[in-house]
Amino acid sequence: MTADGLGPCVVLITGVMAAGKSTVAQLLAESLPRAVHVRGDVFRRMIVSGRAEMTPDEAEEARRQLDLRQRLSAQVADAYADDGWTAVVQDIVLGEDLPRYVDRVRTRPLHVVVLAPSPGTVREREEGRGKTGYGAWTVEAFDAYLRSGTPRIGLWLDTSGQTPEETVSAILDGLRG
Repeated sequence: MTADGLGPCVVLITGVMAAGKSTVAQLLAESLPRAVHVRGDVFRRMIVSGRAEMTPDEAEEARRQLDLRQRLSAQVADAYADDGWTAVVQDIVLGEDLPRYVDRVRTRPLHVVVLAPSPGTVREREEGRGKTGYGAWTVEAFDAYLRSGTPRIGLWLDTSGQTPEETVSAILDGLRG
């Protein structure tokens, strides 16, 4: 770690939909001297035809596409880190996907940050967004999957009462401390 930043590394920001991942990842990258924001959803949106969306039943094709998206974001993060950047990756990487993602990223240090606001906070944020992410999912079901199905890897933050700036400050304190 350098005096003015985290240095070349990968920081994965994950959590449920509407947890604040995009906003926090962008602010974190902007607060560092040499950083990129790798948006996992970009790889999903690159699929023009034949895209299968993830649903609670995890259809086989949707699972394959999610796996591809996570492999690609890990490779891109490694490429940026290899070139001296802090790669801030933002995506939904939960359950057994989280340890698999950690194994896929070659770069060390790799910092995992899980944003875990309360379901009520997530619901409020979801209602205030211009996009809707939940569809077939419920906030409560996704939250339960996060809390009971995701290994406790990295820094877990209940960001319910925090502004995005306060969350970034807590992340930097946690990663530097």
